[in-house]
Amino acid sequence: MWFTTGHVNNGRLPNIFYISSCMKRMLFLLTGIISVTEITAQTADTTHQLHEVVVEAYLSKQTLLQVPTSTSVITAKQLQLQPGITLVPAMNTVPGVRMEERSPGSYRLSVRGSLLRSPFGIRNVKIYVDEMPFTDAGGNTYLNLADPGAIQSAEILKGPDGSLFGANSGGVILLHPLGLHTTDSTRLQATVQGGAYGLFHEKAGWQQQFGPYQLSLYQAYQRSDGYRTNSALKRYYVQTAQQWQYNAHNRLKLLAFYSDLAYRTPGGLTEAQALANPRAARPATPTLPGAVTQQAAVYNRTFQGGLVHESNITSHWRHVVTVFAANTHFENPFITNYEARDENTAGLRTYISLHDQAIGNTGLRLNWNTGLEWQRTGTDIINYGNRAGKRDTVQAADKLTAQQHFYFTSLSVRLHERWIWEAAASLNYFHYTFNEAGKADSTRKFSAQLMPRFSLSYLITSDLAARVTFSRGYSPPAIAEVRASDNIINTSLQAENGWNHEAGLRFNGRRNRYWIDAAVYYYRLQNAIVRNLHDDGTEFFRNAGGTNQTGVEVQGMLWILSPRRKGIIQGIQWQAGYTYSHFRFSDYVSAGQDYSNNKLTGVPKQVIINSLLLQLPAGIYVFGQHNFTDRLPLNDANTAFARSYHLVQCKAGWQLPLNSKYRMAVFAGADNLLNQSYSLGNDLNAVGNRYYNPAPGRNYFGGVTLML
Repeated sequence: MWFTTGHVNNGRLPNIFYISSCMKRMLFLLTGIISVTEITAQTADTTHQLHEVVVEAYLSKQTLLQVPTSTSVITAKQLQLQPGITLVPAMNTVPGVRMEERSPGSYRLSVRGSLLRSPFGIRNVKIYVDEMPFTDAGGNTYLNLADPGAIQSAEILKGPDGSLFGANSGGVILLHPLGLHTTDSTRLQATVQGGAYGLFHEKAGWQQQFGPYQLSLYQAYQRSDGYRTNSALKRYYVQTAQQWQYNAHNRLKLLAFYSDLAYRTPGGLTEAQALANPRAARPATPTLPGAVTQQAAVYNRTFQGGLVHESNITSHWRHVVTVFAANTHFENPFITNYEARDENTAGLRTYISLHDQAIGNTGLRLNWNTGLEWQRTGTDIINYGNRAGKRDTVQAADKLTAQQHFYFTSLSVRLHERWIWEAAASLNYFHYTFNEAGKADSTRKFSAQLMPRFSLSYLITSDLAARVTFSRGYSPPAIAEVRASDNIINTSLQAENGWNHEAGLRFNGRRNRYWIDAAVYYYRLQNAIVRNLHDDGTEFFRNAGGTNQTGVEVQGMLWILSPRRKGIIQGIQWQAGYTYSHFRFSDYVSAGQDYSNNKLTGVPKQVIINSLLLQLPAGIYVFGQHNFTDRLPLNDANTAFARSYHLVQCKAGWQLPLNSKYRMAVFAGADNLLNQSYSLGNDLNAVGNRYYNPAPGRNYFGGVTLML
């Protein structure tokens, strides 16, 4: 069965009941992990000092242990252990993050929230690449443009955080691009990879230091026939990162990329269709043609670049200014129409920072950041009829311009290396202007919104820290929601907003052999934006009242056997993550139906991630990862559910001994080893119960890497 029917429990239980239950789950997991850690720590080899995780998102380097917010880091090593053709497995190792890929290239991502706002793409989460916003002024982020190999590491700030980053109601993701944050002496690295369903992926990176100037170039090409009919992917990607330290105190950085992405979209299937032929594309109906006939697809060509100037005025004062721009040509032949968009973005971000300033002999040290960010995105949209993948007559044409800016400030006070108090806020402004054919320009202006955050961290012992955070989330509707695929400009959409309350613990073991991070939170979101569909399959968005979101997140790492240079097994690392989400609509009535207290559509109640890494002699490693995802509601009525699944993947590699100058590594792996029937990305509230996008069964990949 692809789904099961469910019944709504209309009883309302106090939030304290859920929080108490969540705390019990968190403490149980903490106790279990710490107990295992204490036993193994006494006997394992500890000859090597292991690195502590460092966070840079808050404009200064600090150890993860005392960061007073819920922050996770995906390291370069973790990314290298994944298949490398998609970001999905790596992102899904982070509790509270759900990333989907309905077909190759069709990303969706949420942080502590539902995917109701994201038919495809990313909404209500702010993403940066180094100092440059990846999210445009209209609230859209084309994360699928990036080749996974171009990203060295990522930091994820969970829960609303407008302190330095402006409007968002889900969280913030900071991506560190290849070439700007590396001390690796490797000058050239090239990889060729192949796999099931016509997969081919090649990537090459080169970097060189010329005195004070560093140049990094990266290019990649990926193609796949896809598991399903009409799901082929092609992506050409080129990126450059350059740095010029033109004197002892000043540095200029350039980051730019060009991506040419094309992927077919097979469309959703009903349960019966998925069972009969999971590789089929959406078939025709008596009133609408199918995905193959209409050649449903997405085409996106984007160039984005930015210049960053960093000036270390003194040992404590620093100033940064970033200017950036992007151009996108986007086409989407769909079942009912053919949309073409041209988007142009320009922006500026600047701030000044005071870092680690001592206040006399009081034991106090200050960090202070203040600045502003401004963005403008102009969008020209034309919708044509779709005649078998070709543009027909014009159905609608509109011009929209989104503009946002915000001022931010953040003050952090550290007392005797134990207490950290943070008070931060941003003041956010947003408006959009639209021009419908034959009408004068109109403007929808949102009132200025303050997004404060108050955080406290206390170092109980040298290894254990507790934290609490109160923050406000605010996210105006994205341009893709204001003018959805029904071609109607919806000026009635309100911004969603709410308060988040959370508490957490972090424990970092001796010599960084193990760590645990746990959090419990309650988020009350108002004016939640949800996606609805017309009978012809075109979409529109509306505000659904509110949601109550209670959650628990636990993540941990343990070196069962610390890295060493002797023995058959030279290291064993275990990582685990647990997510518990009690998400409910609080007051949601639609078309005469009361969905209040229903489970939030698209959100699984529990997700459990476990991975194990074995390091063997001669540079050999074996890595395995297991993902359990609980069943999740497919519609607001909670009458259909996608079933739970266990996803197991593995990868093994070997670094071949060539000589001191050249290194070569080979790797191979498998995905969905249990051959589960599941959908990695569902069409929520789909017309005709076409919820399912079947994912591939058991499949394999392999490749070779050359390093110089």
